[in-house]
Amino acid sequence: MSRGTLLFIVLCLSGGFYQNRDKIARWYNPPVPGSEHVVLYATTWCGYCAQTRKFLGQNNIAYQEWDVENNDAGRRAYEKLNPTGVPIVVINNETIIRGYQPEAILAALRR
Repeated sequence: MSRGTLLFIVLCLSGGFYQNRDKIARWYNPPVPGSEHVVLYATTWCGYCAQTRKFLGQNNIAYQEWDVENNDAGRRAYEKLNPTGVPIVVINNETIIRGYQPEAILAALRR
């Protein structure tokens, strides 16, 4: 039995498949080189945050996510960005993208 098949069975049986679908997708489709400096500031309830997560996952873009409501360090970093809402995507510590803007994310990664 392959590693992927075993992982799939374990996650399905544990009920964790749906909750871990993005991690599983990234495991099967490794991140695009050069995308390792992407930070997503988001909340669990935000629809645009969910769309941004989905977009990043579908495009194999590795990212670090900070929940700005449930993580103190994430909240402090988010506050330094003069936030007006979520999601906020920061690329290479210099490009700040506010809201759901997939084209802007791709453009910033190409720079």
